[in-house]
Parts: sequence; C-alpha cells; structure tokens
Amino acid sequence: MSQRQVLQAFEQYQRARSQFAQAVADFAARPQSIDALRSAGVVCLLRPLLLDVVPSIRQTAALALGRLADYDAELAEAVVKAGILPQLICSLPEENRYYKKAAAFMLRAIAKHSPQLAQAIVQSGALGMLVICLEDFDPGVKEGASWAFGYIARHNPELSQAVVDAGAVPLLVLCIQEPEIALKRIAASTLSDISKHSPELAQTVVAAGAIAYLAQMIPNPDAKLKRQVLSALSQIAKHSVDLAELVVEAEIFPVVLTCLKDSDEYVKKNGATLIREIAKHTPELSQLVVNSGGVAAVIDCIGSCRGTVRLPGIMTLGYVAAHSENLSMAVIVSKGIPPLCVCLIEEHEDHIKAAAAWALGQIGRHTAEHARHVAVANVLPTLLDIFVDTGSSEDLKVKASRFAKKALKNILQKCTYLPALEPLLHEAPPSIMKYIIGQYSKVLPHDSKARRLFVTTGGLKKVQEIQAEPGSLLQEYINTINNCYPEEIVRYYSPGYSEMLLERVENYQPVL
Repeated sequence: MSQRQVLQAFEQYQRARSQFAQAVADFAARPQSIDALRSAGVVCLLRPLLLDVVPSIRQTAALALGRLADYDAELAEAVVKAGILPQLICSLPEENRYYKKAAAFMLRAIAKHSPQLAQAIVQSGALGMLVICLEDFDPGVKEGASWAFGYIARHNPELSQAVVDAGAVPLLVLCIQEPEIALKRIAASTLSDISKHSPELAQTVVAAGAIAYLAQMIPNPDAKLKRQVLSALSQIAKHSVDLAELVVEAEIFPVVLTCLKDSDEYVKKNGATLIREIAKHTPELSQLVVNSGGVAAVIDCIGSCRGTVRLPGIMTLGYVAAHSENLSMAVIVSKGIPPLCVCLIEEHEDHIKAAAAWALGQIGRHTAEHARHVAVANVLPTLLDIFVDTGSSEDLKVKASRFAKKALKNILQKCTYLPALEPLLHEAPPSIMKYIIGQYSKVLPHDSKARRLFVTTGGLKKVQEIQAEPGSLLQEYINTINNCYPEEIVRYYSPGYSEMLLERVENYQPVL
C-alpha cells in the first residue's frame, strides 16, 4: 500500500467525519428528525468528535449537540450524562471563535431547560470558560457567552450568585458599552436576569456601574435593545427605595416617558413597568413621577393599547394613588379614572380586571370627594358584577372578585353620593350592603330630598327586607334610616304589611 493510498484513506475518514457531523447538525435543526436521531444514540456518536483533530469537525459536533440539547430537556440531560461538558470546555481557551460560539450555544441550550441542568453546567466548571469568552475580541463570542450566562442566572438566586462569583458582571457591563447592537441587547438582558432575584444581586450590578450605561441607552432607536434596557432598570429599581432612587438619579425622567408612546408594544410595557417599580416605593418617588408628567403619560399609554400591555400602567396609577390624598387627586385631575373604567369593561383577562379594580379602590379610598369621583364614573355596578360573578372557580377570576370586593369596600366606606349607590341597593350581597346602608344612614337624616327619593326608588322597602342580626352595626344603620321616617311609613313598606291590610279588608264587617 502506497503512502498516497494511506493519505487517501485518512482523507476519506476525515471527510466522512465532517459529513456525518454536518449531516447531524442539519438534521438536528429539523424537529421531525429528532426522534430518529435520539433512537440512533446520536449523542454518544458525536461525543468523540468534540476531541477531533480537525477544528471544523469539533465546531460542527458542538453545534449539533447544541441543537439537540435545545430541542428538549431529555436530550439536554443525555448530553450532560454522556460526560460531554468536560470535553467541551477542556480546550476552550485555545479554540477558534467558531468553536467558542458553538460551545456557548450548547451551554445555553442545556441551561435553559431547568435549574438542575444549569447547576450541572456550573459544577462542570464551565462558568470560568464563559468568562474567558466574554473577554474575547470577537463580538459573536461575547454575545454567545452573555446569552449562556443569562440562561443560567434566570433560574434562581443561587445560580445567579454563581454567575456573579465567576466575575461575569463587570464584563457584562463592558459588553453593553460595545458598539454591536446584538451584544448590547443580550448583555442587558443578562444583567436583568441577574438583578431580578434579590436586592443583593441587583446591588452587585449597580456596583459595577451598570445603571448609568443602561440609562444612556433608553433613547436608542433599536426597539429590542430598549426592551432589555428598560427591563434591567426595572429589575434593579423594584427591590428597594435606595435602588429606585439610584435609577432615578441617572436622569431617566423625562426621557423614559417617550417609551410609553413607542410603536413597539413591549417597549411600552417595559417603560410602564419601570415607572411602576419606582412609584410604588414612597410618596416622594410617586410625586417625582407626577411632577415629570409621568401620570399623564401612563394614562395616555393605557388608552392607546390593549391587553397585558396595559397592566403595569394600571398598577402604576394604583400605586401613586395609594400613597396620599394629594397623589390620588393628581390621578383624578389627570383623568385617570375613565381609562380604568374602560379596562374593567373592555378587558377579558381577569388579572387585568383585578388590577383595574384594585387601582380604582386605591383612588377612591381616601375621602368622600375621592370616592365621589370614582362613583360618578358609574363604575360601581361593574365592580359589583365582577365581585358576584361566580361563573368560574378559576384562581384569576377569584382574585378579580376579591379585588373588586375590596375596591367596593374602600369606595363605599367614603362615598356619600347617593345617586351612585342607588343601583347597588337592589343588587348587592350582604357583605357589600352594610357599606351602602351605612352611607344612607349618614346622609338621610340631613337631606329631605334624599329621604323622599329613597322612598320612591324602593330603597326604604329594600331596607325593611334586610335580615340584620340584632345589635349589629347593620341593624344600627337600619334603625337610623327608619328613624328618618314616620312610623306608619316604615310599617307600610315592611314585609307582609300589604297582606295584613288585605286580611283586615277581608275580615272587615261593613256597618250598614
């Protein structure tokens, strides 16, 4: 056998390995081929190719394994159990950029499925290799490493802390300063995933100087980047007053308000979420939002969108209004009640109804004037309908009912505007009726016109039908109302009185 024939045999072997790796990588990109590959034990067949002498074969094998692991948790677990992770990372620092990108993709594909698989990556020592990739000159390698870190960190605080301990955060902050938009997006997303779990993890991101660089990118025209930037700032601000104040000090107002008019729905939603996470903490931070025009902008945003995009804006109004009478009145003056009423009527999602009910309750709970503003919007019957809706036992519907009841209670305890209460008088269940009767007992003793209207609209008759426990607060309210009328009027509208009169007629013996 000649030397040429030997070389040809090795070339054919190399070509066959390359073709096999490429074919599996192509098949792995097609969901309909996955079961056949799984049955053929493809993971074990690809494993030796990660140590191949030919770089392109190693790279293609890593890509194929990444695509397989990306498909489902079972294949990802098979990759881990096959002992592939140590092979993948053992020579990573010396590999070319294509292999590094493929390796980062495989780690990301494994980590995304569960905390247990992400923990397997941590235990394999892969985080140190990913940090090396973050320091690479190639933006694509940095992007792949950032993405892998994000998929690991998002699962829980412990995995997020492992990413921090590996030294990834300062390098991620450098990545958001790079010119490549795709790298900025993924690095910002990963910083968001790290920050979301706890104040301590968020503080680590802040300490690396992330806030200033994130805030500078809010006006960036790239919608996908803005989504991630706003998300990261929200995840930092949500944890504490101090962190929220640091975000505010980065001068995000009023520029963040422009995001509420963005054509991208997720930019709108994330912008409103950031404002919500700031406003919720203190009256002072809510006042800052009001002073910057934030409440008016949020109200416009709620009116211009539909569905879950409305949710953070609705909650922002509720948080602002909850802090004080003045802040609640700022929401009222900015015409915040009508769009909340529209959400109650228009939206079909129970969690959005629940949020709108809660926000209206926060607006109306302070004084009689606040309650009147809510009541005149004719929203009380809608809240009552949501409260008494027993068509489903689903958790969200139950939650919507609970928030509607709380809102009604908050408003009715302050509302002395009787025309708004009248529709509820004949429909409300006992748990709500006591608040309605309580307000009538306050107003009727001092308003003769209201007393007359109460009789003609059937209110007095309704009160006589209520079965209240002797000595209860409700019975005291009923007694107060009855004392506003002559005894014979009260008796006339009492249950059974008309039958008693008819019986007297029947038993009456005319005097001839």
